[in-house]
Amino acid sequence: DELAAMVAWAEPAPDNVRFGTQMQWDYVFSTIVDDHTVHYAGVLVAPEGNDSLAIRNTLRWTAVGQMACAVPQVTDLGLAPTVAPVRVAVVTGKEVDARTQRPTVAEAVEFYATRTQQACDEGAKLIALPEVCLDWHVAGTLMEKALAVPGPATDRFADLARQYGATIVVGLHERVDREVFNTAAVIDADGSIAGTYHKVHLASFEAFSGVVPGDGFPVFDTAVGRIGCNICMDSSATESSRMVGLNGADFLVLPIMGDHRASVWRRGNPKLDEERWRSIMRVRAMDNQFCMVVARNNCTASCIIDRSGEFLAYNDGTADFVIADVPLGANFRKWNGGCFRQVNWRQRRPHIYGAFMERNPAARARLTDS
Repeated sequence: DELAAMVAWAEPAPDNVRFGTQMQWDYVFSTIVDDHTVHYAGVLVAPEGNDSLAIRNTLRWTAVGQMACAVPQVTDLGLAPTVAPVRVAVVTGKEVDARTQRPTVAEAVEFYATRTQQACDEGAKLIALPEVCLDWHVAGTLMEKALAVPGPATDRFADLARQYGATIVVGLHERVDREVFNTAAVIDADGSIAGTYHKVHLASFEAFSGVVPGDGFPVFDTAVGRIGCNICMDSSATESSRMVGLNGADFLVLPIMGDHRASVWRRGNPKLDEERWRSIMRVRAMDNQFCMVVARNNCTASCIIDRSGEFLAYNDGTADFVIADVPLGANFRKWNGGCFRQVNWRQRRPHIYGAFMERNPAARARLTDS
């Protein structure tokens, strides 16, 4: 933690600790070998036309001490590969249709599959559907209406995935033996199930409904990149998106009914506050450096946000789906020349956070008051 290495794509003065705004620079990430050795390595993309670099090793945050550095090895790897953008769609149906009850799973599958195919016809390669959308208004107990994954309901989307070479994330209640989960099923471009995410943070009354919570935040390798999921209330716990980001996701797919932070702050029927909603989703994308793909059950405010926090698509309630091209290879840099993604992760000091990882941290006592 006390050691850091940076590459400046120029030749700053040895005593210059600030590079100003004209110089591009990058962190070099470290691996701790043992108690006395840290190894730095990385593949960096030089600015166009650059012909020099300076590597700066620093011993910091201590008044005394010393370090010894080996001579660094720098290898020219040639031209950096280009990363094609991914066309992403969020399929919900128009608000007037999204709110219409579909009393059978078959009707729900038909509703969403038809619109998913339309998005695929427009070139979408990653499609996200809303929370538990395949059994949302279906009558019956959770145990009665929960679905198998894979199973007949997901097979329709698997067929579309194979036909179009698309990755499709479907929300449903999933039955696994005697347990029911709130699930996001990730169907890859070959029609296989890349993985299932089980909602970890259940909403207030959902937590007493018999639904079983998940126990982790997996990220799945797919044809379009690495995909992680949160579902609805997960978004209210900052750690949910942070874990997906730390697991190296390119996309966070968020099927969501709504957000209690982005609603009226008084008793009564919820009412979407779009300004709050936009702020919440934008910050999640920036803080964790992935693309947010947000599928809201009632359509309005479903959106696609890039790593810089820009809204690439936003549904005002009048579209069956929204679609956007997401630049995965974009190198977003801050005003001072640093790579935002590197700064975002390199500034963390996780060993300081350990006190709050206990089941009953002392600080929790103050949270018991209303």
